[in-house]
Parts: sequence; C-alpha cells; structure tokens
Amino acid sequence: MGVTDPAGPVMDRDEVDRALARLGAEHEAIETSLLALQDHAGRRLLEGAELTGLTKERWTATEASITLLWAYFDAYTDALRTAREIRARRRWSSREDLVELTELLRGESVTVAGAATAVATANAPTLHGGSGRLSERFSLAALVDRMNELYASSLDMVVAADAVWSALPARIDLLAAELQRTRRLAHSVGVRPGEHPAGDDLERITRTLTKLREQVISDPLAFWIPAQGSSAPGGGKPDTTLYDREAQALEEVRREIDAVLGVRQDAEQRLIKLRDVLSRADRTLAEARTARGEVLAKIAATEVPVVSGPPTALQEQLATAAEYRRQAQWHRLSPLLESLEQKAEDELMRARESLTAVTAPLAVRAELRGRLDAYKAKVARHGLAEDPLLVERYDTARRMLWSAPCDLRVAEQAVLRYQQAAAELLGTSRVPRQGGPEDRRGESS
Repeated sequence: MGVTDPAGPVMDRDEVDRALARLGAEHEAIETSLLALQDHAGRRLLEGAELTGLTKERWTATEASITLLWAYFDAYTDALRTAREIRARRRWSSREDLVELTELLRGESVTVAGAATAVATANAPTLHGGSGRLSERFSLAALVDRMNELYASSLDMVVAADAVWSALPARIDLLAAELQRTRRLAHSVGVRPGEHPAGDDLERITRTLTKLREQVISDPLAFWIPAQGSSAPGGGKPDTTLYDREAQALEEVRREIDAVLGVRQDAEQRLIKLRDVLSRADRTLAEARTARGEVLAKIAATEVPVVSGPPTALQEQLATAAEYRRQAQWHRLSPLLESLEQKAEDELMRARESLTAVTAPLAVRAELRGRLDAYKAKVARHGLAEDPLLVERYDTARRMLWSAPCDLRVAEQAVLRYQQAAAELLGTSRVPRQGGPEDRRGESS
C-alpha cells in the first residue's frame, strides 16, 4: 500500500495529473491488498472458528479494523473519483478547478461517515482510542497512512493465526496417530496404565495432546512467538514447546516398549544364560567349600575365610522371572532380567574371589615346594647334592612341606635355610626373596 505526498501550494495541471496517476496506482494497490486480505484462508478460518482467549480478543479488534478499512477505502475511492471528475471538466483546468483539486488532493477533504467508525469502535472499543466522533476528516495522505496501519495489524493477526493452524494441528494429529500405534503395541506386551509407568505416560500424553489440539484450534495466538525487532506482518513462528516436550516423552515410551519387545523375543535365551551363570557360581562356591576343608586339614596356623552358601534370593528371583515369562508379563520381566543379569555376574565374581582366597594357602605351599625342588636341582648340577648339610636341611624342609597339617611359616623358614646353605656352597651370598624370581647369575650347567 502506498503513501501520498504532504500538502503544498496550489498545484498546476501537471502536478495534478501526476498526483492523480499516483493516487490511481495507490488505489489499485490498496484494493488488491484488501481483496487479498478478504480472501485470505486464515481470515476465513477465523470467521468460522469458535475462538477463545487472546485470539478471540484480537480477532474482535481485527474484524473491526477490516470493517473500518473498507469504509476508509470507500471514502478514498469517492475522493479519487471526485478529483478525476473535476479534472475531466476541461482539458486545461481553470484556476478555480486547480484550487479545488489542490484542496481535495492535499487538504483534509475526505470525510468518513460516523456510522462506519461507530460500528468499528463499538466492536473494538480500544480501536484508535474509541473517540466516538460522528465523523472523521482526513487528507488523502493521512487516510492512506491510517489504512496502512490498520492493514498491517490486521494482516499480522491473520497470518499469525493461519501459521499456527497450518503448523501445529497437523503435527499433533500425526503424533496422536503414532501415539495410538504405540498404545496398541504397549497393550500387546502388557504395558497398561496402572501396571507399568510407560502405560501411565501414554495416558498422560494422550490427555495432553487432546487438550493441546483444542487450545490450538480455539486460541492459536496463544501459541505464537512474535519475531523480536520485526515490523513485517506475520513476523514470528509457532510455539512448539509443549508439542516438542510430548513428542520427546512419546519417543522415550517407544524406547521402553522396544526394550520390552526385545525381552519377549530373547527372554528364553537370557533365562538360560542366567541359569548357567548362577550354576557356575554355585559350582565355584562348592569347590571353594571343598577346598576350605582340604586347607583346614593340610595347612596349620593360618586363617581360612568362611565360604557362604548359594544365593537363594537370586534363585527365587530367577523363578519369578520364569513365571513372568510363562504369563507373558513382559513389562515386569524386562526390569527383573536386567537386574538379575547384573546380580548374577556379581555373584559369579564373588564366588571366584572366594575360591581364590580359600586356596591361597595351598598356592603358597605349592610355591614353596617348587622353590625347594628348584634349588635341589640347582645344587645337583654343581655336584653338591650329597653335601650333608644340604641333605639335612632339604629333608627337614621337605618333611614339613609334605606332611599334614603343614605350618607354612615354619616350612618357609626351613626352605629359606636350605637356600642360604646352597648359596654359600655355590659361592653366592644372595638368596631370592620369597615368591621372587631366582637369581641365576653365576650358574653353570
């Protein structure tokens, strides 16, 4: 929509002709804009909708603005037609005609009937202050400015509402359709409201989407975010915060349902693996208990840790899991299996650590036996196997290590004395520390 020039002195014929041409172009542009607004899909939807809240308030004012726009346009059209008629009286306009045309084209010569403004301000009391005047007078330039202002605010409201209606309801409907598919899938695996948190989430999402759609349809402007610093009509975007939150919630529920479906598909294999892990843990604990008895019989003066019994609580939970599978209660089986799998691995690790702790004395005895035999072989290679001191100390250490119960501390000292004697005879002064690698320097085969 155009803007006219400000008022000035009496116009000549060329100025009048140029002004009329400009005003004619403005008239055509204004009419095109008003017809486009009248035919706008958003405006037609607003006319037929049951509006609430902010949108209802804004649409009431916008309808009044549109009514006033047409009243202003009619007055503008009449003024332009009058000016054209005056100019058409003579080929060369007289001064009286030019004075009249100057007043008409630049002065406050346009009167808008009070009936139109009264109806508009009655429907929207805040419109232009609601002055309640019987009529308004404008210059053509001021009238165009007023129409531009009303047109911009009206178009802004219509475009904003239409943008929200174009964006959100369709997306909500698609999400609602996906929600229904997820609900059916959830019911097929036993995920229902009151029985599983995901079922409760689906009910909440359903209620929220239903309410959201109703609000978007009745009050679209409540879901519009105007663009900061933009004066263009319709500058902004739909507010999808609530929709995005529910879409994310539905995605999380879908992942939960997928997990439950995965349980249904491989539940038997996971149960078999669980039984195997717990069975290995039981066998390891049984081996540890047997080993403890052997250690207590063969090793003296040592602390042997107590071996606990089999994990009956895990066996009971495993039986519960098997029952859930038989009853197709996949939503209950899923978290139970995840918990059991971790606990079963922990139990197997605990059983292995218990066996290691129990058999540690036997490992120490085996290490001492190995060290004693290794030194005997070493002195034999040097022809010292028959040395009386070595024979005596070897027999003493061997008797202690191969007798039951074996006192590991005394036996270790006996092995150390044999090592020291062997080192002296071999011409070395270093004896390897207990459990350390042998010092093979100075040996000859």
